[in-house]
Amino acid sequence: MASFKALPFVAVFTFIASSLLAQKKEAVKVTRSATENKVDIFIGGKPFTSFMYPDSLEKPVLFPIRAANGTIVTRGFPLDSRPGEPTDHPHHIGLWFNFENVNGLDFWNNSYAIPQNKKDLYGWIRTDKILEAKSGKTGVLAYHANWTNQQKQVLLEETTRFEFSGDENQRIIDRFTTLKADTAIVFNDAKDGMLGLRLAHELQMPTKEDQQFTDNKGNVTLVKGGTDHIANGNYITSAGKMGNDAWSSRGVWCKVYAKMAADSVSIAIIDHPKNPNYPTFWHARGYGLFAANPLGEKVFTNGKSEKNLHLNKGESVTFRYRIVINSGSQTISAAKLSEMAGEFGEK
Repeated sequence: MASFKALPFVAVFTFIASSLLAQKKEAVKVTRSATENKVDIFIGGKPFTSFMYPDSLEKPVLFPIRAANGTIVTRGFPLDSRPGEPTDHPHHIGLWFNFENVNGLDFWNNSYAIPQNKKDLYGWIRTDKILEAKSGKTGVLAYHANWTNQQKQVLLEETTRFEFSGDENQRIIDRFTTLKADTAIVFNDAKDGMLGLRLAHELQMPTKEDQQFTDNKGNVTLVKGGTDHIANGNYITSAGKMGNDAWSSRGVWCKVYAKMAADSVSIAIIDHPKNPNYPTFWHARGYGLFAANPLGEKVFTNGKSEKNLHLNKGESVTFRYRIVINSGSQTISAAKLSEMAGEFGEK
């Protein structure tokens, strides 16, 4: 009889133990390359992402980014193209942070595709120091970079700290970026900014229609529709907006999710209550651009209001974001994301 009564306790104990085991943090290894401007991040002994800052890129990026099951969740083009994926917007690489209009300079749209005679209209982000690279239960990578014009005159100094963590089914990137003004700065309200992520083909929303998008200089980019049935993604926000309705809406978090091979894979971006213009607007496009932009209010509200951010020389502003990547039999719930948003808001 005693053993019969003990069974429920044993079952409960086993369930709790297995749940804790599944959620156990995996070790993070942060390794600087001896030959390249690159820092590799491994979680649980498996490649997760690389921080890349070569002179050939106009900004530093995390590329590629993988889910815990090894699936690459970022587009390969233009650094490592994969068959069948779209090749629009060559400035969309992995995960990045910049903005379309800083004192009139476009940091967002700069890439190898810009003609040399127009490069003076675009800004560069040049990483000059790795400040910290630490392994552990939470991996840390910190760097210093300068936001400059083509003549390398500094407008802003950037200090960014990444915190990487993960378990059997999840990967988390916490990003803290402080921008200090070296001169008087205006972030002029613009559509393209600030934390950007270009998604793998499967995470795109399916469409057969071609789309055209115009930047602030009148350059038109054609995004071709597709019929390959690979794209099967969708968006949902903390405010309940889904699909194309996520674009230009505000929310504490936004999630994109899709079937990738045998697993459900999702990426969520979580805003922070200390960020300017919280909660952010979502610049979330069905073709695969997933961005949080608190400073695009004029476009997102059809001109009803706008948000220009001013910094005097010596002043600074900090942006904080959490990126959560899940893989498994089902997508992460809205309730869990809201719980994680609450935890992140206390950091």
